[in-house]
Amino acid sequence: MSDDGYSGTRAAQLVGITYRQLDYWARTELIRPSLTDAAGSGSRRLYSYRDLLELKVVKSLLDAGIKLESVRDVFEFMRTHVNSDIAAAHIVISGKQVLFCDGDQLIDVLQQGQGVLNVLPLAGVKAEIDSNIIRLRRNSPAEAVAAAVNA
Repeated sequence: MSDDGYSGTRAAQLVGITYRQLDYWARTELIRPSLTDAAGSGSRRLYSYRDLLELKVVKSLLDAGIKLESVRDVFEFMRTHVNSDIAAAHIVISGKQVLFCDGDQLIDVLQQGQGVLNVLPLAGVKAEIDSNIIRLRRNSPAEAVAAAVNA
């Protein structure tokens, strides 16, 4: 996927969250747009493709019942320890416990809770975002033309 950037409204649409959630996550520095950040009233944020993947992971963790404060801890850990492509990683959710799967190693990110393990393969997040981008471009001829010109 090209990385020309996505407005806040488009990013929220593609990820499946509200603009208010996106705005809150940016203002509280959970996920800030990496291409262009807000710089006062009337300025617009511009999110990269990787930002979309991270936003979808946040949504997936919240949907799995992980509290927002714990999601922040997960992302702090990932930003510090994950240098590879985020879509190649796996997060294992066990009740209130979040484990990061790095190859054959499970790392306890939050160090609490027990329960049934659920694996959240981040490659599925990538596939869903890619599909949403393609669908959005089909529905927006002007954006499709712009993308073709920039290719």
